[in-house]
This record gives sequence, C-alpha cells and structure tokens, in this order.
Amino acid sequence: MKTVVLYENPSSSIEKFMEVFPRHQAVEDEFVQAGKVLGIGAFKIPGDGAMAIFIDKESADDFVRRDPFAAEGLYTKVTIKEWDDEIK
Repeated sequence: MKTVVLYENPSSSIEKFMEVFPRHQAVEDEFVQAGKVLGIGAFKIPGDGAMAIFIDKESADDFVRRDPFAAEGLYTKVTIKEWDDEIK
C-alpha cells in the first residue's frame, strides 16, 4: 500500500536546511532511482513543510530513518500514513 510522509513545522532556518540539503538529496536520489518514491517535495508556501509518497510503508520508514531532515530534527513533526490510493 502506498504510504505518505508529511514533514510539518519546520524548526530550522533556511540556512540550516541548505547546509543539510546535499545529504538529504543523496538519500532522495537513491530512493527515486530505486523506484521507491513516487513524488517528493516541499509545499509551495515557505514554512508549510513537505510531503513524499512511497510505494510502501517499509520504503517510507526506511527513508525517514535515513533522511537527515528528519534525523537531525529540522522538522518538529513527521507523520507516516498508509494511503489507500484509489488510482492504482
């Protein structure tokens, strides 16, 4: 079942995000190339957080464990939800 990760309440400055971004991007690239992530990115309005859609919960859990944005607390809330996508 597809799984959505919501990153909410950014607690760090844009400078801190940009410092960590290359390490985040390396993890993201790995998951995209492996076909485990279907969509990922920040919401349009700065400060609104970000979202990613994964092929399954195992991939989402693994990504969050390895993502420095989550591991280093750049967001105060990370939510993982299995999603019953009606478009299979």
